[in-house]
Amino acid sequence: MTISKGTVIRTVLLILALVNQFLTIFGKTPLPIEDEQMSELISLAFTIGTSLLAWWKNNSFTLNAIKADEYLTSLKDENKH
Repeated sequence: MTISKGTVIRTVLLILALVNQFLTIFGKTPLPIEDEQMSELISLAFTIGTSLLAWWKNNSFTLNAIKADEYLTSLKDENKH
């Protein structure tokens, strides 16, 4: 049983967005853009986008959750045939 690739990608993107937002709040420019307001808008959009994606998707980290996902997938596969 392993964590899905999508769960890992969404989690990493969320962590990057949160770090990016943290740096922006403290006056650091994580993106090489000179216009401060544009940098803040991009940072905000990135944070909102990744937060919504991570919140919307089913991120299964525990063994029981991963097993439940596999069971659900097997049920869906049975219904296709």
